[in-house]
Amino acid sequence: MDLRILEKNENSMRFVVTGISTPLANTLRRIILAEVPCMAIDDVIMIENSSVLHDEILALRLGLIPLKTDLDGYNLPEECTCNSELGCNLCRVVLTLDVEAVDETRTVYSEDLVSEDPNIVPVSSKIPIVKLAPGQKVRLEAYAKLGRGVAHAKWQPVSACAYRYVPTVEIDKDVCDNCGDCVDVCPVGVLEKTEDGVKVVNEFECTLCEDCVDACKKNPAAIKVSGNREAFVFYIESTGALPVERIITEALEIYKSKFKEFANQIAVIRNGSEKTD
Repeated sequence: MDLRILEKNENSMRFVVTGISTPLANTLRRIILAEVPCMAIDDVIMIENSSVLHDEILALRLGLIPLKTDLDGYNLPEECTCNSELGCNLCRVVLTLDVEAVDETRTVYSEDLVSEDPNIVPVSSKIPIVKLAPGQKVRLEAYAKLGRGVAHAKWQPVSACAYRYVPTVEIDKDVCDNCGDCVDVCPVGVLEKTEDGVKVVNEFECTLCEDCVDACKKNPAAIKVSGNREAFVFYIESTGALPVERIITEALEIYKSKFKEFANQIAVIRNGSEKTD
């Protein structure tokens, strides 16, 4: 297996992995979406709510605010020894909200949430929660816990996680008449028309739509588009809860753990069959 990073910034990464199969690529994608844990508000105790939003809707909006996550500092609730419904200091973080609109309308933002742990805060301070009219007030306690996307989308650490085959675009110079129709129809600028003929200038951006093939008037077409079934372009975009590198690392550790558990179960079944025989 070989990995090459194409582009990377604070919250997203695009990279190429070669030497793996489609099932493995899809397994990694599903683990990232459903198994990598992150923090999200799960329980809300309403003390006072005179806003236009019902308690349930306000709690839902709070739960969907992405929170920066410290995976090393907290336990998953099901793995914590406290066995408490609301958790303990090892498996939950308390955030409070106490906002009142006095003389004029006020929008409550995520920055108004006060966390007991400075490492567990909203990824953005400008996420609107509710708008209060003069005289309205919201007071509550919110309990954030680690969870997995398989239980609820609010625990997904990514806003995008996708892969596609690494594209291969080939142009038959003997057939191509340099009309440029394939260049004009390409939505992502893979091709470029030059004096020496049509050239491939941005192959990795190809989405395998084959519009260029359909646009070619030659029969057979002078351009051929295919995908390498053993090489994949991954694009992962974090919600900001975890760095992209940590998300990938956690996904691989989870995959390793699941594979080890599967192997152990096979060994138990095999040993049991041997004893029966």
